[in-house]
Amino acid sequence: MTTTEHRLGPEELRELFLFENLTEAQLEWVAANGDVVDVAAGTEVSVEGEPADCFHVLLSGEISMSRMVGGSEVETVRTSYRGAYSGAVQFYFEDRLEQKYPATVRAVADSRFLALPAQPFAAVFRQWYPMAVHLLEGLFLGSRQSNELVGQRERLLALGKLTAGLTHELNNPAAAAARATSALRERFAGMRHKLAMLSEGTIDAGMLRALTGLQEEFVARIGGSGELSALERSDREDDLGDWLEGRDVTQPWELAGIFVAAGLGPAELDRVADTVAPSFLEPALRWLAYTVETELLLAEIADSTERISSLVDAAKQYSQMDRTPHQPTDLHAGLDATLVMLSAKIGPDVTVVKDYDRSLPKVPAYAGELNQVWTNLIHNALDAMAGEGTLTLRTGVDGDCALVEIGDTGPGIPKDLRRRVFEPFFTTKPVGQGTGLGLDVSWRIVVKRHGGDLRVSSTPGDTRFQVLLPLEVPVGDPVRVPVGDPARAEPA
Repeated sequence: MTTTEHRLGPEELRELFLFENLTEAQLEWVAANGDVVDVAAGTEVSVEGEPADCFHVLLSGEISMSRMVGGSEVETVRTSYRGAYSGAVQFYFEDRLEQKYPATVRAVADSRFLALPAQPFAAVFRQWYPMAVHLLEGLFLGSRQSNELVGQRERLLALGKLTAGLTHELNNPAAAAARATSALRERFAGMRHKLAMLSEGTIDAGMLRALTGLQEEFVARIGGSGELSALERSDREDDLGDWLEGRDVTQPWELAGIFVAAGLGPAELDRVADTVAPSFLEPALRWLAYTVETELLLAEIADSTERISSLVDAAKQYSQMDRTPHQPTDLHAGLDATLVMLSAKIGPDVTVVKDYDRSLPKVPAYAGELNQVWTNLIHNALDAMAGEGTLTLRTGVDGDCALVEIGDTGPGIPKDLRRRVFEPFFTTKPVGQGTGLGLDVSWRIVVKRHGGDLRVSSTPGDTRFQVLLPLEVPVGDPVRVPVGDPARAEPA
């Protein structure tokens, strides 16, 4: 850029719409402090993210304005309008706001600018238009605070839903473990009682040893018979009930259900009948039934506590409580943890398909924030399907990026609404059912925080949100801004 000796006079300045209503004294100040700068075609006038120290007004030529979106530059404005301004457009905030160029401006053709120094211009601007400055500050800061508050509300609502779902999921195995523990106490008491009955009889030591051997064998068989259908289970219980009833065992249906659950049938009970005298058969069978049922209850308790442990691990993975903020991240672990956290919302008529590329390397990322993205996208997909359909989670590599695709078989997003889905406060849900910030927050996290991209394609029955994340941190790590920062470009 070349600064010329020429300066604009008050009359020339008044021809520009920005300055047409200034007083003579104000025009004199602009004329005295504004430099006329010549810029050759292809030269950058300002660079996005660099400290903003000049307010530029186009006098002649043509400029283009672009912003970084998804790791690539997207042109947002191209103009040759005399008086178009760029650069330090929020100069009036002075040091109350970090002054950085919001976009990269280039001269498309040889151009001439009026360049005003931001800090001196801010000082006189606040004197000239104190009320206007207060209104602009109030509008900007109020909007930012409102966005932050509503964003916090959105995250709290999401947290509430996840907490409710997690509580529901934890309650089931906890209640099962409590019931099994209570029943176990009764079975131990019954086992002691039947053992006392056996010991009071005339059973010899050899018979008792054989019986305890059968006890160990029956216990070892538990869980090895596989799952039975309801019909198969009913048929086996009927056969075993007939066997017990034929040997005058009282309430044979009670023992039949226990032995069938353990994978035992008439052949195994024949061995018991061959081991003990007929007068000891029923006490021996009931003693063995208590032993088998005790093992079944212990297995139920172990399964319940393992389920609780898995849920806690999933919650820990989801919240990233033990992780550093930015590090190589396993995307599959985050997706799986999110599914667990949202499991209460996944109805019985929703099929979940995981099409994971297990060769996908870890991605440098803020894992906890990505989990928020997965939550928003999966939650929206489930809402779109209204309890019935297929939720597909797909991962892979797309060029130098990791690809995460979340698809649903809902009704789709109309074409005229598709370009707006990432706008703050825009929602296709009924009034009161959405804040319209879930996708906006997701866009900020993916694009602003990770230098990636978030895309959507949709037809009826096939809606896909695609998240692209760089596999490596770009050279000169992209500018990371807080998720609540209002400055953003609209997605292409």
